[in-house]
Amino acid sequence: MTALARPTEGRMIGGVCAALARRFGTTPTTMRVLFVASCLLPGPQFLLYIALWILLPDESRKHSSAW
Repeated sequence: MTALARPTEGRMIGGVCAALARRFGTTPTTMRVLFVASCLLPGPQFLLYIALWILLPDESRKHSSAW
């Protein structure tokens, strides 16, 4: 499994679904469909997405801060 970071390429809004897809070895489209389907259920899905958007490091900043 790879480190959890929002990618600079292949992201649509914040890159959260693309990061989770890379982490769990699935496609970003599958992860986006699962997220939209989960929004039909009651719960804090949008708040979780926003929290992950804020908390997950951006892939470009992760590599540049290593030096």
